[in-house]
Amino acid sequence: MNPQTGLETSKGLETNLKNRAFGLRDQIGYLFGDFGNDFFFILVSSFLMVFYTDVFGISAAAVGGLFLIARLWDAVADVTWGRFIDTRKASPKGKFRPWIFRMSFPLVVSGVFMFVHIPGMTNGFYLAYAFVTYILWGTLYSTVNIPYGSMASVITSDPVERTSLSTFRTLGSSLAGLIINVVGPLIIFVDNKADPNRILLTAIIFGILSISCYLACYSLSTERVIAPEDKKEKTNLKATLKGFTKNQPLIWILIISLTFMACFMLIGAVNIYLFKDYFGSATALSLVGLIQTVTVFIAMPLVKPLVARFGKKEIAAAGLLLSAAVYALLYFISDLSVNQFIGIMAVAQFGYAFFNLVIWAFVTDVIDYHEYITGLREDGTVYSVYSFARKVGQAIAGGLGGFAISAVGYNATLKAQSSETLHGIHTLATLIPAAIFFLLFLILVFLYPLNKKRTIQLTADLVQKRSS
Repeated sequence: MNPQTGLETSKGLETNLKNRAFGLRDQIGYLFGDFGNDFFFILVSSFLMVFYTDVFGISAAAVGGLFLIARLWDAVADVTWGRFIDTRKASPKGKFRPWIFRMSFPLVVSGVFMFVHIPGMTNGFYLAYAFVTYILWGTLYSTVNIPYGSMASVITSDPVERTSLSTFRTLGSSLAGLIINVVGPLIIFVDNKADPNRILLTAIIFGILSISCYLACYSLSTERVIAPEDKKEKTNLKATLKGFTKNQPLIWILIISLTFMACFMLIGAVNIYLFKDYFGSATALSLVGLIQTVTVFIAMPLVKPLVARFGKKEIAAAGLLLSAAVYALLYFISDLSVNQFIGIMAVAQFGYAFFNLVIWAFVTDVIDYHEYITGLREDGTVYSVYSFARKVGQAIAGGLGGFAISAVGYNATLKAQSSETLHGIHTLATLIPAAIFFLLFLILVFLYPLNKKRTIQLTADLVQKRSS
């Protein structure tokens, strides 16, 4: 019996596959997983919409409809795949790692095909091609991302170590964002226009890097927390669903994550048009991407001592409040230069960096809470439900982003947008995030129940329950 976790180490719930303690190798391996994920996820989030509107010639409203439909489909695929994995037996190499190895190559290939432009085709062809390739990529993304996200709860059972995994995961995402958002605009845009050949080249380069990262994640990570087949509770969908209704931390973190993801994706989509059209400098997006990553690097060493002193919920809420205040300020100060705007926005990016750095540790907490109230260890299912919420958030952002850009009068065929359209884009990029971040602050403070004290108690209660 492990005295720290209360788990059996030979025949019980926790088995050390390679007799190796958790350490930096696991953290680096987990970092590479989101590094690989976000080479394409951030590329798609940042540039696919402008590729569809400016290269394929699809209307912004139609792109919004595509994003909405595809993300809702992906949300269903996430839950289906998570449930599927929870019914599979663990192999000698683990339960989740093998799926990352098996599915990463078809995922990356489908991602490259999204950015293929065949000149001279009809508008109907481009729309159909966009639907097929985008939905295929999203479906395959579930087959890699669900096992990757679920794996955090089986790499270690220690809450502090899980927080470090969350931090390293965010670092991996930030490194991918740094490369894509800094280098991407410099390659993709020629004379402030998206070049289709350069976009495809960018997708191929990032695809190769993505595969390399997935292989590193597979090689460096170790699954330790494994329920032997003869000890597992029989999968019971009714009991699982009943547990979800009682899991208040899960319900609120789903709402928070859905809303945050919708806001985050909306900011990314609108920023393309904000800097390209409002400020007349698409290359300024490189500086935005650089500063966003730098804010994460600055926040990283602060997370552990702040969480130890105040708790995850507390520092995440404070960061969201700071972001809300800064975006509100940017709305009311409308005559800033592009560099002044970016400089002030950096403070908001620093604020929500704390939320991003601890969010995955929130998820492992709600997985533990699900086990505590149901007796079922269903990492894949719970994580996939969380991923479902994020995909719905992406669907909302994708749909609203396209519809909102269209509603303010954006027309890709015009050399310059009207003043009303530019004001509408500025409002979408500032006032809307301010309102959403403030709402998230209120929900996290007043409704999410797992503060520092209750999280520590949950860990102790779960250890006791497992021991008995």
